[in-house]
Parts: sequence; structure tokens; C-alpha cells
Amino acid sequence: MDAHDNSADDGLIHPGRRAILRGGAALGAAALAGAWSPLLRADTAGKLKIGFVTPRTGPLAPFAEADAFVIGQMKARFANGLEIGGKTYAVEILVKDSTSNPSRAADVAADLILRDKVNLMLVSSTPETTNPVSDQCELNRTPCISTVAPWQPWFFTRGGKPDKGFDWTYHFFWGLEDVVGVFASMWSSIATNKRVGGMFPNDGDGNAWGDRQRGFPPALSKDHFALTDPGRYQNLSSDFSAQIQRFKAGQVEIVTGVMIPPDFATFWNQSQQKGFRPKVATIGKALLFPSSLEALGDKGDGLSSEVWWTPNHPFKSSLTGQSSRDLALAFEAQTGKQWTQPIGFAHALFEIAADVLRRTSDPGKPAAIRDALAATDLNTIVGPVKFAGGPVKNVAKTPLVGGQWRRTGGGKHKYDLAIVDNSRAPMVPVQDKLKPLA
Repeated sequence: MDAHDNSADDGLIHPGRRAILRGGAALGAAALAGAWSPLLRADTAGKLKIGFVTPRTGPLAPFAEADAFVIGQMKARFANGLEIGGKTYAVEILVKDSTSNPSRAADVAADLILRDKVNLMLVSSTPETTNPVSDQCELNRTPCISTVAPWQPWFFTRGGKPDKGFDWTYHFFWGLEDVVGVFASMWSSIATNKRVGGMFPNDGDGNAWGDRQRGFPPALSKDHFALTDPGRYQNLSSDFSAQIQRFKAGQVEIVTGVMIPPDFATFWNQSQQKGFRPKVATIGKALLFPSSLEALGDKGDGLSSEVWWTPNHPFKSSLTGQSSRDLALAFEAQTGKQWTQPIGFAHALFEIAADVLRRTSDPGKPAAIRDALAATDLNTIVGPVKFAGGPVKNVAKTPLVGGQWRRTGGGKHKYDLAIVDNSRAPMVPVQDKLKPLA
């Protein structure tokens, strides 16, 4: 298998390509599909191409920290090819960097489909990456597996209808109902006034989490939490004084939201400077990664977040046989860095890809890959993934728990993540109880 990054070529502007991307609706989907249809794509020289798009640079780069490790694993695993129906196919992985930019994600996905003619697309990490790539795959009739974005902003923002779904794009991850349930369960374990301040940016995640019909507001109200929502802010803001003042005036004791790491660092430092000291801070996205906590110095102690995957999750890889702990230790041994949650989901993408391709009746036909993808029922390193019977068509849910970061006081890592709530996933063991911030 040849695993490489074509990002050096990504700056090329291909004649007409941007017009196709942005004017496809005007031209008509049928005409576009007829001109570029991957159904005309044939298996050449027994090689299968897998595209992989993630935000390797930019503010979302921590989500892609495990990519090089996982790609290296896959290169070793498929060195002798992949056997399908008695025939061995070489496997080539083409990696593209979205640069944390939705337009860039769409562009590189189009390159992979139209120029590189990938047989299967993989994409990970927030709606800003998964959605534009999935849209390109749907438009161009290319099978796609996506992950690491709550299913609602992936599904509904793209115009998904629960009874209809999509034809070519499939997604596995947890949903907003899970993260709200986990957060509320965590918060209910300690004494607070149940007043919550919400930090929701003007992006795919923020608009979904703050949505008054499907997001945090109605769910928190049912659990008798009062939400102060100061409105959407722009990512990479430098001043959160207005939000902090609203929270202080509202006597907020719990802060939540879905912030990118640099924005939370700015917000948290300014909160300390302005004397805003809540009892609990449970933030999605920003507090997922050890590097983000280390960047806060001592100010990260006691912060909490959702937890998708840890070395203690009781699952193993269908591809390598590694347990969750084995995979985390292998990452640490190879990179010298602390394990990080995206390891499991990047690995699971390739587990599902390999399983789908093995079950495909004719890997040279996109429709055959699509049909095998729809029938997926696999136990992976992140838990069972089965698209049939999901919350909506094309979606499989994975377990979610809650965790709190604790200073170690020395040792191998500066911070360790303790699981403090498993109300939505009892198969994952709890290690401690949530503690108020000092």
C-alpha cells in the first residue's frame, strides 16, 4: 500500500473545477453526474484507492494528531494487499488536509473524486470537515464514511430527511441527545444553582448545540437547568468580555459549550482575570486533547468534557486485534505523546473501510461498495457500528461518557482523564466522581 499526502498538489486550480463545485446546482445534478460519474470508474491493475480528508493544520489540527500513526498502521496492515472474493487488490491511501477550512475540504474532496478517482472516501473531525466532503461524495456518487461530528449537524444541516436519508454517505458517532444527557448527569452529581452559561460559536457544531429545537436549550430545560445563551460568536475571537459579563450577571455556576481549543484558552484566561469562577466547566471539542490542557498550565485542573474513547474502553480492533489499551500504548510508544481520543475513531474508519471492501461483490463498482457499506454490522475499537436501525437512515451511534481532567502532580503525563459518568454507556467503567473546580 502506498500511503502518502498529496497536499503539495492541492493549491492547483483545475480549469472549471471551482465552477463545477459552486455551480453544480445550476448545471443540474444529473448532467454533472453524467459528465463525471464514478460509475464509469473501473478497477485498474487490481488497485483500490481510499481517500482520507482531515484537518491536519489550522485550529482543528488536534483532531488529526493521530493521523500519521494510524496511516502507518494501515500501511503495515495492507502491505500485501486486501483479498476480496479470492483476488488480492493493492490499496492506496490518498491523504488530504482540509486546513480546517470547509471550502478547502470541499475542494480536496473533489480532487480525490474527480482527479484521483478514489473508490471509497473517509473523512473525520467536526462538521466543518465532514459535511463538505460528504456533500461532494453525495453529489458525485462516491461511497463515503464519516465520523467525529455529532450526527445531527452532519445529517440535518445537509438537508437529511429521517425517512429518506442519503444515498452514498454514512456516518458513525454519538448525538446531541447523548452529550446533553452525559453533561446533565455529571452536573447533577454536585451541588449547584443549575444556572448554565452556553458558549456556542457560529459554526456547524455551535449552531447545532445551541439550536432551540434540537440542541441544548430544550434538553437542559427538561432537566431543570436554566441556560444563559449570549448568542453566537465568531471562531478565533480575541475578546469574550461580553459573554463573561452576561454569565456573572446571571449568576452562572456551570459553563458549557463547544469551542475550538484556542478560543477556550482565551475565554478561560479572561474569565480568571475578570473574577468569573464557575463551579463546573464542561466544554465540548476544546477539552478533548491533552495538548489543550497542557497549554492552560495549572488552569486546566478539574475541567471536564465528553469522552468518546479511552484506553479503558472495552473494545478491540476487528482489523489488528488490538484492545483499546494496546492501541493507546502503541501510539504513545511510537510518538512519545500522550494518547488522544481521535486515535480510536481514525482507526475505526479503516476498520469499517476494510470490512466494507471485503464484503463488496465488485469493488470496481461504486454502487456495490455503497451497498456493502449500508449493510455494515461490525464490532470496532470504538464499539459496535451498525447502520441499519440507527436514529435516522445512514447513521450509527457510538458510546459516550463524561470525563474530568486531573493534574497528576508529576509522572508520565501532566494531566490524566478520569471517567466520571457512564450513564449513557455503562459498559465503560467509571473511575471517579465529578469534583467542583477549586
